[in-house]
Amino acid sequence: MRDARLPWPRRLALLVAWTVVPPLAGAARAADAAAAEPPLEAVSFDEAVRRAIDHNHDVARAATSILEAEALLGRARAAVKPSVDAQAVETQLDGERGFGGTVVRPDRQLVLLATAAVPVLAPMRWAATAQAADRVGIARLEAADVRKQVAVAAAQAYLAIITERRQLEIDERARDHARAHFDHARTRFEGGSGSKLNALRAADVLATDEALVERSRATLRLAQEALGVLLAADRAIDAGAEPVFDLPPAEPEPALGERSDLRLLAARRDAAERVLRDSWKDWMPTIEAAFSPEHVDPAGAFEEADTWRATVGARIPLYAGGERRADRRLRAAAAESAAIELEQAELLARGEVRAAWIAIEAATRALTHARLAAEHADDVLRITDVAFRAGATTNIELIDAQRRARDSESGVGEAEDVLRQARLRLLVALGRFPG
Repeated sequence: MRDARLPWPRRLALLVAWTVVPPLAGAARAADAAAAEPPLEAVSFDEAVRRAIDHNHDVARAATSILEAEALLGRARAAVKPSVDAQAVETQLDGERGFGGTVVRPDRQLVLLATAAVPVLAPMRWAATAQAADRVGIARLEAADVRKQVAVAAAQAYLAIITERRQLEIDERARDHARAHFDHARTRFEGGSGSKLNALRAADVLATDEALVERSRATLRLAQEALGVLLAADRAIDAGAEPVFDLPPAEPEPALGERSDLRLLAARRDAAERVLRDSWKDWMPTIEAAFSPEHVDPAGAFEEADTWRATVGARIPLYAGGERRADRRLRAAAAESAAIELEQAELLARGEVRAAWIAIEAATRALTHARLAAEHADDVLRITDVAFRAGATTNIELIDAQRRARDSESGVGEAEDVLRQARLRLLVALGRFPG
């Protein structure tokens, strides 16, 4: 009740101080605590891409697929190479077998047998070997494409950090302007020359800008965490300097042979066409030669102690109920599908290159206009601030100028990010990233 006897300007000043200043002080303490955190490790753009390729788990899984394909190739090659087996069998009977005092089969006998076999004619096995080699090549191209995807993801995360850091700087500058405005409005109000409404408006703008700063700070930290995950670092990683993308000259018909995805699709098409071409081998016979030496101890009356056997066997497929014709139709469909997929991907790739050039040209023009608008908005803000302090304008105009200046600077940051992303997309579309 004692406050009711104070002059009304003093009471209003206390009200503003109790309702506005403590939250702002708390926000300032939170900002100071965030600034006190240890600095994050900052990496360059090239290092971020390299570390992502070297340590990302998706790349490691793709490398495992190469090992699996190479193991399957080794198994296919083993099927067309000679094989040697050895066998030892000891037999115990309840008694000797024989007649007239002659032992035909001893009660205990050891048989040692070895077999060496070699395929003489094995068209399907040879085809399977070539097809397995194709799968190894495909697995390597898949790993290269995964490396490209990981590199692009790391590059985008890196650029996102630069964009969010720029936005945080913009929001912090806007907050500083709002704080100066609030301090001035509060000083005038406490001195009796200002109004409560002006002070509350300034406090509202300051609180809004503080919230934007906190949001931008959190978004930046999330982007740094995302980069750390892509680099398999188990911690947040910060971006260093802004990268410079060297663009090639525009060409009417750009060469796309360096794109990993197109090379992968071309390899899949070639492999499917090879499988289709090998379909006739399903009707071919398989011929195998074998040599088997044998040792029996002790020998019986009608068998030698040491013998050998050489055989040549042929397996000729005659009738399988139409299965092989159905398999050929499936292979033809797979080859046609792979060819269509490659043709569509090449069409999309050429469109991506043209779209990237269009985006670069438009983003360059937009950035020029955005920077000009930001310069004008900054000039308007300075003039309006001087006029407001001189009493020649209202704080509503100053608040509007502050917001327009902040929005214009944000527009510059967005335009810069669009241009960086467009340049990156062009290099990716041409197959020149990562280099």
